[in-house]
Amino acid sequence: MARGCFVTGTDTEIGKTLIACALLHAARRGGLAAVGMKPVAAGTVLRAGRAVNEDVEAIVAASSVRVDLRVVNPYALSQPIAPHIAAGDENVSIDPDHILECYRQLAAQVDVVIVEGVGGFRVPLRAGFDTADLAVRLGLPVVLVVGLRLGCINHALLAAEAIRARRLVLAGWVANQIDPAMHRVEENVSALDALLDAPRLGYVEHLSAPDPATAAARLTLPRELAG
Repeated sequence: MARGCFVTGTDTEIGKTLIACALLHAARRGGLAAVGMKPVAAGTVLRAGRAVNEDVEAIVAASSVRVDLRVVNPYALSQPIAPHIAAGDENVSIDPDHILECYRQLAAQVDVVIVEGVGGFRVPLRAGFDTADLAVRLGLPVVLVVGLRLGCINHALLAAEAIRARRLVLAGWVANQIDPAMHRVEENVSALDALLDAPRLGYVEHLSAPDPATAAARLTLPRELAG
């Protein structure tokens, strides 16, 4: 079975997809066959008559192996809202067992699987089940993307606490500067280095045109993926 990791973030819109794709690029650069997975995606657009999710498209483009889109993204919900609400509106039941089976299919074909969560670490997916529960079911080490903006230290520490409370390995974290005008960036990153007790896998400065290959040059793979 492939090695894998679960990419989560301190919030929504903090660059999880960029970093997930950058990790895929980094794995490929290391000679590994790598594929991404987005179990649940909320928000689709019509492209060539087909409903697609832009994050899923980015993950597919960054992967080195082409696999069935229905396995990469088992649940594509139309509305860009909380997944459990979108799923309810569409009469969709998100089944954790189906997600695990899709993950196993991917893991049987490649060296590395990068699984991207949705939103932050505790986003509800269905009654009594959220993304933290999904990470536990997958049993993967977690990479935390910290969106550098005011309040990020608190958000990062709360996320790390929630990850460890579930006996998951925090394999590392990535500083991703989403606010180009953030004050005292270096001091914030230094504080996170001291407080998170996990390796920093990289710092990605604010990119006017976010590009996974560019971000990958700023990252190292967690040891759990590098082998």
